[in-house]
Amino acid sequence: MTTAIAPLRILIGKVGLDGHDRGVKLVARALRDAGMEIVYTGLHQTPEQIVSAAIQEDVDAIGLSMLSGAHNTLFSRVLELLKEQEADDIVVFGGGIVPAEDLPTLHAAGVRAVFAPGTPMSEIVDFLKGIQGRT
Repeated sequence: MTTAIAPLRILIGKVGLDGHDRGVKLVARALRDAGMEIVYTGLHQTPEQIVSAAIQEDVDAIGLSMLSGAHNTLFSRVLELLKEQEADDIVVFGGGIVPAEDLPTLHAAGVRAVFAPGTPMSEIVDFLKGIQGRT
């Protein structure tokens, strides 16, 4: 007898003042087409709103899109809130404009992956499929 694995539930969010959402919508669609359940929170969310929605929706991962330059502050705040809520088993990943020199700091803080513009969608899908059963 084979046990079915529930589809991954992924929250996709735009945190802060960044108002550009074309890329994040493309990622959300690609993940949905790959069989994942997607919760898209929309523009101008606070870290508190993202974490609250992630917990309420019982997601496996949070994907944050950052184009505003506030990635160090906003990623850190999301990770801090997840820890405070004892929900730090939720995988956090991101995409957008993040300078290479900031990646080691983000990874050390707990961000599992950061995808630059132009990353093939299959790479993001494969990353998330790789967390299944290990979150």
